Amino acid sequence: KTDTQPDLHPELPMNQDELKKAVAKAAIDYIAPRLDSDSIIGVGTGSTANFFIDMLADLKTDFDGAVASSEATAERLKSHGIPVYDLNSAGELEFYVDGADEANERLELIKGGGAALTREKIVAAVAKTFICIADDSKMVGILGNFPLPVEVIPMARSHVGREIVKLGGDPVYREGVVTDNGNIII
Repeated sequence: KTDTQPDLHPELPMNQDELKKAVAKAAIDYIAPRLDSDSIIGVGTGSTANFFIDMLADLKTDFDGAVASSEATAERLKSHGIPVYDLNSAGELEFYVDGADEANERLELIKGGGAALTREKIVAAVAKTFICIADDSKMVGILGNFPLPVEVIPMARSHVGREIVKLGGDPVYREGVVTDNGNIII
């Protein structure tokens, strides 16, 4: 295209999957030169993390393996031939890569909509660097459009719900959702 010729192929806006792939690719581009044969990567859960896992498969000979934040993530990693380690045996994690349900300009996040929140938080706490892969559609002015998930042991559901009410919240039991830890979400 020149100044006198029209652009016959204007860039089309990306759809949601293309945006997710783009942020997953950015994370791959960031971690790839920093991996070595001893590296173990923490990997989150959800549709954006799945795109990351699919791209990570191309690098599987460049690092040792991964710690998964959910059983679904572990299965996807294994399906690509990426070794999956228990967090207790993994030692140090250089990176934890995961998506978010919401983010604000201060990079505060709501995570856990996929019901893997407890494991996600633990794996993130162990990692030296948390890489959040979220596109612009996750940006909000004020957090809270996406319901804040709280993982609760089943016997404490009513008590925790009452405590949330005391804090001004409106707890809603997510019927039929059981976490990999055997807990429920409100």
